[in-house]
Amino acid sequence: MKFIDEAVIQVIAGKGGDGAASFRREKFIPKGGPSGGDGGRGGSIYAIADRNINTLVDYRFARLHRAKKGENGRGSDCYGKGADDIILRMPVGTVIGNASTGETIADLKRHEQKALLAKGGAGGLGNLHFKSSTNRAPRQFTFGEPGEELELKLELKVLADVGLLGMPNAGKSTLIRAVSAARPKVADYPFTTMHPNLGMVRIDQNRSFVMADIPGLIEGAAEGAGLGHRFLKHLARTRLLLHIVDMAPLDENIDTLHEAKAIVEELRKYDETLYQKPRWLVLNKTDLLPESDREKICKKFIRNLSWKGKSFVISALSGEGCKTLTYAVMEHLEQQSPTANQEQIRDE
Repeated sequence: MKFIDEAVIQVIAGKGGDGAASFRREKFIPKGGPSGGDGGRGGSIYAIADRNINTLVDYRFARLHRAKKGENGRGSDCYGKGADDIILRMPVGTVIGNASTGETIADLKRHEQKALLAKGGAGGLGNLHFKSSTNRAPRQFTFGEPGEELELKLELKVLADVGLLGMPNAGKSTLIRAVSAARPKVADYPFTTMHPNLGMVRIDQNRSFVMADIPGLIEGAAEGAGLGHRFLKHLARTRLLLHIVDMAPLDENIDTLHEAKAIVEELRKYDETLYQKPRWLVLNKTDLLPESDREKICKKFIRNLSWKGKSFVISALSGEGCKTLTYAVMEHLEQQSPTANQEQIRDE
């Protein structure tokens, strides 16, 4: 299935039914009085988060969602039937906003979370509501109210504890394959990852976290180079970023240090909040470096990058250092939000 993480839809709630103006016409009941019933309410439109859906592809093609009108009121005190509501099932992590104002209407973070998108119109009043001591035969009634009509922007942001950040071919997909059951595509050319992949990293029976792999970011993404910033939003909910660096690029002309600095700068351009998230440096493919100079090369790189945070030396292909990295990540997440956040992620 094609991965779609954005869509624009139009929702139109149902109009309320009109009230009725009628009078009782029964044998042996002279001057029966007003008996017009109220109109039924129009159908509303709701969104519900569903963990069994992982893309917005259905809403890329089905853009108009219209609820039915409520029934009109009738005589003999008969009220019109309310219209059925429409339920739109969306992936967990969908942010729903007003396309015109940019206001966020709902953020579906939990499975089965329900949000009202457009409220159906109220039904009109029948003439039985207007009778009084001075108005014995009212002919007034009201029309049903129109339902709400909105254009909505849907944006899917995947739910993960840890996000992988790096240039194309840095080994992000290989790492998530090494530490989880996820099986993203891996090849020896850039941009093999075309959409986010999630993997569950299980430390032991009761301890685990979710890792997100997004397509590689390159210098100039802010100006539209490569896949641009399109997928960086999927790191917005993460609590830790792992900056993966390819220490043994196939092209000898590639300046690894320059690329690492470029990634940080692109992150800053995209979102200051994302830039301020905790970020660890992970030097990958070190098994391809000369064993005698491996430690020296890595230390020099960290020093030239002026890196002050945590750093790890791994080989995602051979698995060297991956266990140390995942245990450190688990410990960091537990210190940030012990037990509660993990239980929420599992429910979602």
